[in-house]
Amino acid sequence: MTIGAALQIRWVKWLIGFVFWTLIGLSFACQFHISSSMAGLEVTWRQAINYALGDWYVFALLSVPVIRLARTFHFEAGTRGRSLAFHLVGSALFSLAYMLLRAWVGAWQSEASFAEAFRPLLVKTWHFNFLIYWVMVAVACAFDFYRKYRERELRAIELEKRLAQAKLQALQMQLNPHFLFNSLHSISALMHQDLEAADRMISRLSELLRAALENTETQEVSLRQELEFLKRYLEIEHVRFGSRLEVEVRAAPETLEARVPNLILQPLVENAIRHGIEPHARPGRIRLLARREADQLALEVHDNGGGLASPSPVDGVGLANTRARLRALYGEAHRFEFRSPPEGGLMVRLTLPFCSDVHTHEDSNLDRR
Repeated sequence: MTIGAALQIRWVKWLIGFVFWTLIGLSFACQFHISSSMAGLEVTWRQAINYALGDWYVFALLSVPVIRLARTFHFEAGTRGRSLAFHLVGSALFSLAYMLLRAWVGAWQSEASFAEAFRPLLVKTWHFNFLIYWVMVAVACAFDFYRKYRERELRAIELEKRLAQAKLQALQMQLNPHFLFNSLHSISALMHQDLEAADRMISRLSELLRAALENTETQEVSLRQELEFLKRYLEIEHVRFGSRLEVEVRAAPETLEARVPNLILQPLVENAIRHGIEPHARPGRIRLLARREADQLALEVHDNGGGLASPSPVDGVGLANTRARLRALYGEAHRFEFRSPPEGGLMVRLTLPFCSDVHTHEDSNLDRR
């Protein structure tokens, strides 16, 4: 149980209050005993403790209604005048109530009459009681303001979280139609060349859409799930390109349960096919690598296309959404970059914080062609 949760339990609050007032009483008992000894008065520790605790336990008893009244008549805009007038009356009643209770306790402690115990209190404590009342009100208001500030802060955090979630879902909803339109465009082009292949492609597309819709509300999935989805997407592209397209996926075993953004690999592979494979007549090859680098997950998509046309490639819808989702999910804790490897083509490299729900896996690589 956390400290914050413990403080919400009623008996814990009462215990903390009792300890608080007891410590104040004991500190005043020490002061009373020492000052009396220095003045040459014989006051035992027992007498000092009884006298001081008698004072502060009465204050503790009266603090309960004072705190409740302070929370009811708080000093906010529009109610300050009325609250001030009420607390002025309340402080006078508090002082009177203290003297009456303390006189009764004092008469019980010393076996004196109530009147004998009350008279010195009227002279010594009347104004001091006002100060104690306003200290209690100030502390209660400070705690109340802090509680309201924390509530507003938590509401703001929750609203920010919901806004970020809505933004991510909007980006994901935009991404799904993006690859849908590209697939339909490919099917349309294939209809005039190979009707049977187009029919297979439509069947694969329906399976792909079903899998995408199942995870619409999910922002992160395991790399294993993401690779399964990518496999279905590649089946569509294999129908279209046939033997021209060769894909190799190598994922280290310890990365298969790592958490990755849902539909993060599909736009990267689609970009490699569209810009690195499709414009060329030669066979195209795409390699996808996944490995762990310390506390980071590294994902790389290589193609043997023409490479970067310019130092700063222009992002399409898929890559632009990928960048936006990564910023929303990981902030500065990720990297997304394009490189031109020495062997030619283009490499897209993505590094994310490594987070896995499973710590041990089989020691076999996942290879798909």
